[in-house]
Amino acid sequence: MGNVTITNHPLIQHKLTLLRDKNTGSKEFRALVSEIAMLMCYEATRDLPLKEVEIETPVSVAKTRVISGKKLAFVPILRAGLGMVDGVLALVPSARVGHIGLYRDPDTLQPVEYYCKLPDIEEREVIVLDPMLATGGSAIDAISQIKKRGPKSIKFMGIIAAPEGLDALCKAHPDIDIFCAALDEKLNDHGYILPGLGDAGDRIFGTK
Repeated sequence: MGNVTITNHPLIQHKLTLLRDKNTGSKEFRALVSEIAMLMCYEATRDLPLKEVEIETPVSVAKTRVISGKKLAFVPILRAGLGMVDGVLALVPSARVGHIGLYRDPDTLQPVEYYCKLPDIEEREVIVLDPMLATGGSAIDAISQIKKRGPKSIKFMGIIAAPEGLDALCKAHPDIDIFCAALDEKLNDHGYILPGLGDAGDRIFGTK
């Protein structure tokens, strides 16, 4: 298995419990997804490269560090991945944002791409966003599309993963780092994560 991090920070675990609750409404659900994404982004960006610069403070000259290179790009997988964008941009407001639209065929459970619009990600660190890693099909397909455009590196950041999806993603793309807040029990016959939280897109946008 690739480099997988299951975050155990108390704030994330507390918010995840509220996220799972079926009585949590769309407004609170959206806020929680954004907050969890922000906290996870802090962990996922821990290894960003730095360079030394010299600046003037009000009293002296300081040698200090800033992020080097072309920095970051975030690529949410539509539509549920949109719920994570505000949280990560709060930490990295200068990041580029691309979008990949995929839906899961209800019969085959395979991803079908309907939209792909990416910024110039060559030599950028790319973080793919999707709250749920279920079968892994959508993440695998999205990352395959991104790899064609020459990014410096790719990470996947989700909230809840199923063992089946995590295993499939690690096998398909063993070179990427994966960050999730929880590894759940399994997938049911319809491809939903158990115990999970239901359909993340429907709960974010109030649809059924």
